[in-house]
Amino acid sequence: MQFANRLQPLQSNVFADMDKAKAVALSAGRQLIDLSLGSSDLPAQPHVIEAIAKSLPDPSTHGYLLFHGTQGFRQAAARWYQEKFGIKVDPETEVLPLIGSQEGTAHLPLAVLNPGDFALLLDPGYPSHAGGVHLASGQIYPMPLRAENNFLPVFAEIPANVLAQSRMMVLSYPHNPTTAIAPLSFFQEAVVFCQEHNLVLVHDFPYVDLVFGETDNVPSVLQADPDKSVSIEFFTLSKSYNMGGFRIGYAIGNPQLIQALRQVKAAIDFNQYRGILNGAIAALTGPQGGVTDAVNTFAKRRDAFITALHRIGWPVPTPAGTMYIWAKLPSHWDQNSVEFCTELVKQTGVAASPGAGFGKSGEGYVRFALVHEPPLLETAVERIAKFLQTSHPA
Repeated sequence: MQFANRLQPLQSNVFADMDKAKAVALSAGRQLIDLSLGSSDLPAQPHVIEAIAKSLPDPSTHGYLLFHGTQGFRQAAARWYQEKFGIKVDPETEVLPLIGSQEGTAHLPLAVLNPGDFALLLDPGYPSHAGGVHLASGQIYPMPLRAENNFLPVFAEIPANVLAQSRMMVLSYPHNPTTAIAPLSFFQEAVVFCQEHNLVLVHDFPYVDLVFGETDNVPSVLQADPDKSVSIEFFTLSKSYNMGGFRIGYAIGNPQLIQALRQVKAAIDFNQYRGILNGAIAALTGPQGGVTDAVNTFAKRRDAFITALHRIGWPVPTPAGTMYIWAKLPSHWDQNSVEFCTELVKQTGVAASPGAGFGKSGEGYVRFALVHEPPLLETAVERIAKFLQTSHPA
């Protein structure tokens, strides 16, 4: 068989590569402590589960769900957004349900890019952002994120010849994997830049609620573009509401972009089961104490993990948001993040994600997901300490 060339860039995936290493560790009898995937171990709230459970016996929920049938969810999403950010939203033309925000970031390039067009992506960044561009036969220009720039891209560094062929820019703050937070002034700069260069501005926004301590509410890109002139934002209930397995999110923003994405979506799938949307409505409109509890839980885990790393002599900054630790590797591993993670899980059972898997500029770092309680996180760090004392790159 012959397969499409667009599959070639998709053959290497950071999560798939780590799955192989984890399998080797398990076959060797290691007790796995998996810190590689950002899948929350916390449960969805009872009122959310109840709304879904009540839907199951209702046969009217068992059929295909078309766009009109999602009106209640779209209205709830618009209200949630308006209350949180003060931006007026039309649920009929400016909201689109998604099967998780990843569906949006992967499918929007099909609506925006022609073959050969450039997309400007964060480097490092979430793998599905690049995957969607490859599937659309587009080209990627990676915008390097450096610690000295607070892991924000420098737009002035983008070459003029690349800009001339560019059609979209993808941002995502609070950022996975670097944990960086972007101020409103940065988004204002991004909006002006995209307006000047006729770019679609895409903001992937899964960690909107996962900010800690005295950090102010993180801004939406639409606060910098209230007229929705060039912008679209993707939100998911996976992180704030611990509903990752339910695959529910939405796009919000420029009505032309919403319509274009809706056209792509109509050719690929229907919507989720109506009961899941009923659960999502309950999440967005019901008690929000579960969100607060989740934030507090991840803050405690962050503090325990950072304290343990400092105790073993690994100086890692304390992140202000997300559910990750972005750790610069010790000097003897700083160009070997994949080997570090592969050997770490084989020898200790502790699984992490290599920075290089998120892009060239991620080399020299490793990402730990805070998806276990503090005692197990501290056990993981103890194993890491022994590994650092006894292991070196090949």
